[in-house]
Amino acid sequence: MTFATACKSLLVGLVSFSALSACNPSGSSSGEGVVNVYTARHYASDDALYEAFTEHTGIEVNVIEAPGDLLIERVRADGDRSQADVVITVDAGRLWRADEAGLFQPAPELEGVLANVPANLRQPDGDWFGFSKRVRVIAYAKDRVDPSEISSFEDLTDPQWRGRICVRSSNNVYNQSLLAAMVAQDGAEAAEAWARGIVENMARPPQGGDTDQIRAVAARECDVAIINHYYLARFMRSENPGDHEIGEEIGVIFADLGDGGAHVNVSGAGLAANAPNRENAIEFLEFLLSDDSQRIFAELTNEYPVIPSAAYDNDVLDAFGDFSSDDVNVDELGANAGEAQRIFDRVGWP
Repeated sequence: MTFATACKSLLVGLVSFSALSACNPSGSSSGEGVVNVYTARHYASDDALYEAFTEHTGIEVNVIEAPGDLLIERVRADGDRSQADVVITVDAGRLWRADEAGLFQPAPELEGVLANVPANLRQPDGDWFGFSKRVRVIAYAKDRVDPSEISSFEDLTDPQWRGRICVRSSNNVYNQSLLAAMVAQDGAEAAEAWARGIVENMARPPQGGDTDQIRAVAARECDVAIINHYYLARFMRSENPGDHEIGEEIGVIFADLGDGGAHVNVSGAGLAANAPNRENAIEFLEFLLSDDSQRIFAELTNEYPVIPSAAYDNDVLDAFGDFSSDDVNVDELGANAGEAQRIFDRVGWP
């Protein structure tokens, strides 16, 4: 199923909203007003999400978009004058930064629905939570790499990969969170040894985004790349023949982070510290964890649901197969980000 077909099918299915009441266990709805969503996401899935929420509740969604760090700074600078009800951003590292900047407030009303989210995918005090999962994986050229040679990120430091690895720069939050997870699991010394090994094995200086790493593998500039899984899924579901062909040429390995399974990160949200429409914001945050919203993320954005029981229809995610996940709490990814950056600097990872 292509992305466009999936999008059309899902939007048609949402028109009836037959199962959306499950997201609001109390059965209540304000039926009026607005919710101001400040978000760093810019996906078609989110437009479908907002439309579904308004149809179900009658609450209009005002969307304010900005890149992650700028979004955090804008809400922080607005302080008590902020009109933000909900703050959404990608990567646990940025969510931690937002929390440290005082952007969130406790939302005890969410305690029941948050019980459905695995404990490691939410901030320990419930200040923010992940609503979709993104996995840091290893992409490889099917014609040049035997996937049995790689089972963990540690394997990429072997000399056999000298001059064969493409990866983003050290200032990329995805890489910072990956290394921060290694610090949490195995300690700073082991994390630094890994980072140094990757630098020694790079095929080129870090450049571009995850999409560029995939294209570099296809162009034979390198044989393996470190990416988030959904970037490859986009290629595989693309209606552009050239991009689809690239997707078919690249394989994916859900490599272990030490002995703990694949490294899982999140897109997440929290109740804004000065939310002027608190009740509507709570309804929206509950809605993010409904079965239908979880399906939207999986089918339109190729992210994995955080709710283990959530069902979805995505042939590519199914083809990726099952994998085990690390149990590092997402809050530690932000807490260890500073140490991760210092390690990157020491080993000369640009």
